[in-house]
Amino acid sequence: MNPTDNKSGQPAVVDRAAWQAELDALRIREKAHTREGDAIAAVRRRLPMVETDATAPLVGSEGPVTLLDAFEGRRQLIVYYQMWHAGKTAARQCEGCTFSTTHISELSYLHSRDVSYATFCQGPYEESSRYRDFMGWTVPWYSVPPASVDRLIANRHFGILVSYLRDGDKVYETYWTTGRGNEPMAPSYGLLDLTVYGRQEFWEDSPEGWPRHWDAKGGQFRLNGRPTAQWSRLAAGRSDDLGTSASD
Repeated sequence: MNPTDNKSGQPAVVDRAAWQAELDALRIREKAHTREGDAIAAVRRRLPMVETDATAPLVGSEGPVTLLDAFEGRRQLIVYYQMWHAGKTAARQCEGCTFSTTHISELSYLHSRDVSYATFCQGPYEESSRYRDFMGWTVPWYSVPPASVDRLIANRHFGILVSYLRDGDKVYETYWTTGRGNEPMAPSYGLLDLTVYGRQEFWEDSPEGWPRHWDAKGGQFRLNGRPTAQWSRLAAGRSDDLGTSASD
């Protein structure tokens, strides 16, 4: 499948004044949407919180650490819990988690607000960190050992985005989300929403003749059998060997 081969419909052509009038009408709805988002964020800041085990063990680049250590001395911590298919090749790893994590690179703005960021991966450190290196990700990376899964995941699943607050040696969970709630991680979707053809996914409300190439069950994050972002890494000559069997 090559999206560029699609002969798509296109919007009507009007003069600039007519175009601007339509855009001005839409802008009223866009501003209302923004203000509603601000109001929701205000409620989010007032949610209660629940204590989490600050001593829950993790494995990082320097060996065993705790959840408290992952704060790196800052007051707040945002964690993305990355899914992992143990023993599988890079091509078989989670396409949605790869999509989300690939967008996270510059942390200085979070740090300036006393917020740390980290990926907590479901897989063993040696295997999953090879994937991190193949992808060129630079965010702090930790493996969640089996003994910590219940203490951190708490009857949920990997693929969640979690916010924490530290008070001395105590850690509290203040918010979590998943699914489309993770979209703030990935500005590609926000940018695609500004284009005439959008995300080009089957569920979207688009006019007849607009391109639709992808489902919303993982296919939208894969291209030619792999998570989409892997192809540029392979083209750059990076090894995707995770130490797993080539048949997996």
